[in-house]
Amino acid sequence: MTALLSLENISCRIGGAAVLEDASLHVDAGDFVGLIGPNGAGKSTLLRIAAGLQNPSAGINRINGAPSNALSPSERARRLAWLPQAREIAWTMTAREIVALGRFAWGAAQREIPEDIAAVTQALEETGAARFADRLAHTLSGGELARVHLARLLAGRTPIILADEPVAALDPAHQLSVMQLLRAKADEGCAVIAALHELPLAARFCTRIVMLNKGCIVADGTPAEVVTAEALRDVFGVTATVETQDEVLRIHLDPLSD
Repeated sequence: MTALLSLENISCRIGGAAVLEDASLHVDAGDFVGLIGPNGAGKSTLLRIAAGLQNPSAGINRINGAPSNALSPSERARRLAWLPQAREIAWTMTAREIVALGRFAWGAAQREIPEDIAAVTQALEETGAARFADRLAHTLSGGELARVHLARLLAGRTPIILADEPVAALDPAHQLSVMQLLRAKADEGCAVIAALHELPLAARFCTRIVMLNKGCIVADGTPAEVVTAEALRDVFGVTATVETQDEVLRIHLDPLSD
C-alpha cells in the first residue's frame, strides 16, 4: 500500500551548511507522528520540504505516490494542509475569514457553497474558536489566534496534516485539546505529522515518534521505543526519568549535572 507521504533520502543544505542529511520518512493513514529534537535539529525544514514549500538538495518527496514537484499548488493543497510556526496575518480579517482560507484550494475564494460553510463551521467548533469567529484577528489573544490557525488547517479536510509547533502559545488545557484533536484526525484516517517540543504530550498522544539530531533521523518508533532516558540524555542533554504508568509514558526532566 502506498504511503500517504514519503520522504526518500532527503538532504538539504542552506548557505553551505547541512540542515538535513539522508532523511527518510514514510507516513501512512492513521499515523500521528511527533517530530522531536533540539532547536536546529531540522524539524521545521523537514516539514517545509514535506509540504512542498522548500526544495531538497537531494532526495524526493512523494505525496500519495506522486512527486510533490509534479503537483500544482492547488493539487498539493487539496492533499495536505500546512500550519507554519510563524503565523502572521497581513490583512484585517475576522477569525471566520481566516479559517475560510483553508478552503481556498477548493474554490471558496470565488464562491460560497454549503460544503465550504460546513467545513469552516466544523473547524471553528472543533478548535473552540466558534465563540469569537466574528472578531477581528488583531483583537484576539495569542492563544485564540493559535486556535483560529488550527481551524484553518482543519477546514481543508485534507488527508495529510502537517503542523509546526501546533500547541505553542496555548495554555495547558488547550494544549491537551489540540493534541486530542490531532490524534482524533489520525484515528479517522489522516496522516498527521507535528513538530513538538512538549515531550510528555508527544509521548502521550502520538502513535510514532521520530527523533532528529543535527539534521539526521536518529530514531523512529513507538513513544516507548524512542523516548528513553538514554536518548534524551544524548540528544537533548538532560537527565530524564521515564516510566510507564497506566499505559502512559511519564517523563521527568532535569539538567545534566556537571
